Amino acid sequence: MTNHILQKIDAHIEQNRAYWQGQLARLCAQPSVSAQNWGIDECAQLVATMLREQGYTAEVLPSDGYPVVVGEGGAGEKTLLFYLHYDVQPPDPLDLWESDPFTLTERDGVLYARGVSDDKGHIICRLAALAAVKEAMGELPCRVKFIIEGEEEIGSPNMPAFVEQHQELLAADACIWEFGGVDYDGRPRQALGMRGICYVELSVQSLSRDAHSGLGGSIFPNAAWRLTWALSTLKDQYERILIPGFYENVLPPSPRDLELLSRLPEEVDELKEMYGVQEFLLGLEGGLPLQRTAVFEPTCTICGLTAGYQGVGSKTVLPARASAKVDFRLVPNQTPQEVLSKLRAHLDGLGFQDVQIQFLGGGRPAKVDPDDPFVQIANETAVDVYGRDPIIEPIIGGSGPNYPFIHTLGLPLVSAGVGYPGSNVHAPNENMTIENFLQGTKHTARIIERFGR
Repeated sequence: MTNHILQKIDAHIEQNRAYWQGQLARLCAQPSVSAQNWGIDECAQLVATMLREQGYTAEVLPSDGYPVVVGEGGAGEKTLLFYLHYDVQPPDPLDLWESDPFTLTERDGVLYARGVSDDKGHIICRLAALAAVKEAMGELPCRVKFIIEGEEEIGSPNMPAFVEQHQELLAADACIWEFGGVDYDGRPRQALGMRGICYVELSVQSLSRDAHSGLGGSIFPNAAWRLTWALSTLKDQYERILIPGFYENVLPPSPRDLELLSRLPEEVDELKEMYGVQEFLLGLEGGLPLQRTAVFEPTCTICGLTAGYQGVGSKTVLPARASAKVDFRLVPNQTPQEVLSKLRAHLDGLGFQDVQIQFLGGGRPAKVDPDDPFVQIANETAVDVYGRDPIIEPIIGGSGPNYPFIHTLGLPLVSAGVGYPGSNVHAPNENMTIENFLQGTKHTARIIERFGR
């Protein structure tokens, strides 16, 4: 009976691909750039409308930031929650796109648009999977809930508070997270945790206006130099973060974590080819040392620097203001709040009281027990779709608001979806292959069917 159901599920997904591709085009056509508050309210309303069109209740709820779409449907003793986000990254630089970023374009079996993979493709993947399960079984085998936010791409600053305030509304037994997909070899990946993040802007204002460098170069304070000197105190050439007490709460990986890391495939050559990396930091060459450092070591990354004149040719100017975007990736048991406090104390202690800190967002790291029964469901059903055991990642280098879902709602989280390493998420020509969409949808449907029974 189960095989017959799965065959009907797969057939429905295959037969309705054109319809769901049209729905994806509709969703991608609506800009929703959270960094610029571009189309956010309109996209939230569109997502709610699309949920209602599929038979779910849906409402747009306020948060302390952008609106959150919540919805539900189905019935049963168990409840499955879907966390997703409707916001996207800015499309810039536009001149590097080969087609309009907000027009879904198909070329050689690949779909291109901003958000097509991250994360609008996953919204459509979940809806398509649920429709197939409902059609094959006559009804959904469990109750389902949706929480679809509009601030993930700016660090989900208001999601922890939203979850805390709406625990009854979001109560469930398990959760499928907003991403998923395959590795370079087409093998499914199971991500069970994410590092935390503390994202700040450091800035210095040394003058009321830019000055002629000949006039002020010898006698005026230079904001760019001042900020550069401050930044140089944060980390040494051996990648050690120099903020006092920064590592005191770091929890090392468990033996089970290390066991899972040791099983991960080597991707050294792929990473070097994709990013033009000549060599990794600290002389790392591969194996467990590289895998462990990549995800279980905290980071301090300068993401951007702005000061003075950076246009074509020369302009002899002494900058009045300089700023830098810096993110700290955090590992268990660090928190953004402790990093902010220690960063302020560090700068003040070195005489950099004039360096301002603006907190732009953050979240705590969290990970799921790899032996949780729901994790086993996700892993076992992946084999049926991809024909291979999934890669189990105890934690990944990126960040997201998984902490309140794991620790406030008490949910196991799994990943399943449409992504692959060449998706160009956050970059021009973001894309998703049609094959990956079909695979991710079939995998999602199998998790729903298996969970429900």
